[in-house]
Amino acid sequence: MKATADTKKSVSDIITDLIIEKLEAGCVPWRKPWNSTGGAKNLITNKAYRGVNQFILNCYGTSQYYATFKQVQDKKGTIKKGAKSIPICFYSIKEVEDRNTGADTTIPILRFYRVFSFDDILGIEAPAIEEVTREFNPIEEAERIVKNMPFLPEIKAGGSKAFYSPSLDYIGMPESKLFHTDAEYYSTLNHELIHATGHSSRLNRSTVTKTAHYGSSEYSREELIAECGASFLNAHAGIINTTIDNSAAYIKGWLSVLKSKDNRGLIITAASAGQKACDYILNVPAYVEA
Repeated sequence: MKATADTKKSVSDIITDLIIEKLEAGCVPWRKPWNSTGGAKNLITNKAYRGVNQFILNCYGTSQYYATFKQVQDKKGTIKKGAKSIPICFYSIKEVEDRNTGADTTIPILRFYRVFSFDDILGIEAPAIEEVTREFNPIEEAERIVKNMPFLPEIKAGGSKAFYSPSLDYIGMPESKLFHTDAEYYSTLNHELIHATGHSSRLNRSTVTKTAHYGSSEYSREELIAECGASFLNAHAGIINTTIDNSAAYIKGWLSVLKSKDNRGLIITAASAGQKACDYILNVPAYVEA
């Protein structure tokens, strides 16, 4: 039997490669400025995933729930056609004979298995989510910027992830009261609004209109554009000083890309595109539709 790509690699290699792929793709798993009940959880047991598995699963889907194929089958659910599983790891205990003493002993063995996002699971309901909330106080200038954006896409509140859907042209956001601060809410929303400017009905940016896979140059470029543009919007809203550390941490994931000989000018072009997107949102005359 021919070995699969997974069996040729160690579990450590599989997980490490996955994290590197996500970092290079612009997903910084530990950058999450809002509260949730334990992050990613198992759909059936409702137990939170731990350690590196949280980092991995925070980069996938728009739900916080995941389950194995067998768990879905056991609950009479189904997986959407074409859905891709996500590898996560665990330690199992193996009993072996100690080479020196001959006595039985146990050792931990690192293994991996695959789970599916709740987004790709049909026929099973997710548990009710209880979130840690605080009072949200809108920032007047930030609100004005959002409301005055030309052709503002629909903003849907709810769920555990922040994202922009190019195909459906809408932004998904966690509830505003879940964010650690009001500034973090607007900083995250601004990032997604910059993505939305790339839609064909707005600035028609190729990094948004064309399919770009995780880790690709186009995907990386778009994420950098979004973070640059969001930083510019934050400055206009007067919240730059409260979010610059997160922006710096986010951009850190691009260092390997920025240092590449072929991408020496990437930060300049990304900042330029980010400024153009920012101007569009601010309704600067050059980008107002006739």
